Amino acid sequence: MMIASLADSIISEINHLIHEDLIVADTSGMIIASTDKNRVNTFHEGALICTQKKQKFIITQENQAPLKGVKAGINLPILFQNQIAGVIGITGNPERVSAYAEILKRMTELMMNERYYSEQLEWQARALEAFVFDWVQKSDWSEEFIHQAELIGIDLSIERQVLIGHCSDVMNNKMLKDLMENFSQDNKDVFVRWGNDRFIILQADQKTKERTLHFAKQISRHFKTRYQVNASIGIGQPASPRMVHQSFHEAERALSTAKKSGAIIFDDDLRLEMLLKDIKKETKVEFIRRTISQVMNDQELIKTVKTFLRQNQAFKATADALHIHINTLHYRIKRVEELTGLNLRHTEDLLIFHLAFLFLDE
Repeated sequence: MMIASLADSIISEINHLIHEDLIVADTSGMIIASTDKNRVNTFHEGALICTQKKQKFIITQENQAPLKGVKAGINLPILFQNQIAGVIGITGNPERVSAYAEILKRMTELMMNERYYSEQLEWQARALEAFVFDWVQKSDWSEEFIHQAELIGIDLSIERQVLIGHCSDVMNNKMLKDLMENFSQDNKDVFVRWGNDRFIILQADQKTKERTLHFAKQISRHFKTRYQVNASIGIGQPASPRMVHQSFHEAERALSTAKKSGAIIFDDDLRLEMLLKDIKKETKVEFIRRTISQVMNDQELIKTVKTFLRQNQAFKATADALHIHINTLHYRIKRVEELTGLNLRHTEDLLIFHLAFLFLDE
């Protein structure tokens, strides 16, 4: 059955190519779209006859008088999956417009099929997203969950490794489809969008770390070369089907670190970061307040201390990196220590600065 929104799209698209008056009617003969908006929601007897006879119906100047709501022209049935879905009509002298008629009919049917398959793919993608959301959030499987997996074609018997990617720009379904076509190593891998700027891959079967890294690098390179988009990727550890939620949370944790530098990070490579991820946001905010709040608004001092830490507390290397005199550096360090009460030559205080800056950057 033809719907109004699709009919409007058909009229709009075809009218760019053929500058004739057009109508689209449903199987009851009601016009649901037209280049002449005044004809929408009016009855077209010719369309009804075309539907009933299941064939082209020509209306001439001579035979249009007794028919309700018609104009001279040609009406053709639109077939979808071997059923009449509606009628498309082109107004004008039948001899003149007949050259367009069959092309018009074919274009309309192609557009209907394209819309249908596009909507089917969209529905399948959403169903898969919903299923994966349930899968990565819990380990208990209901009968309904298992049945959904069978319907979607997901193998719940094999080990999985979760990769979560973050794009520097919005990711659309076309990009996901492209990703699947280029990188689906076998039909057991699962690819889904995750919000507007993320994607998840549930890689099937355990791969070597080197092979997984190569796979992730290829994906990152693909986004950069084809879409000019940077992709950071966090990778969880391989997990049994019922422990996929664990691999997912590990990939999330790895991604938090990967995003800072646009890198590819494995969760099992994390050290300090694995502890920091589990600290509550409120605790981090309070830690910053208690430690570096006195210098937070002084970007010069913040940059100085960060550089000092990066240079492993080497004064000359820090001064060179900041392009300042070493006496200026000593003054700034002393000023930071006075404001914070922390000593940058004490290991514990150095750790406090390091943690505070990590929390601040989040």
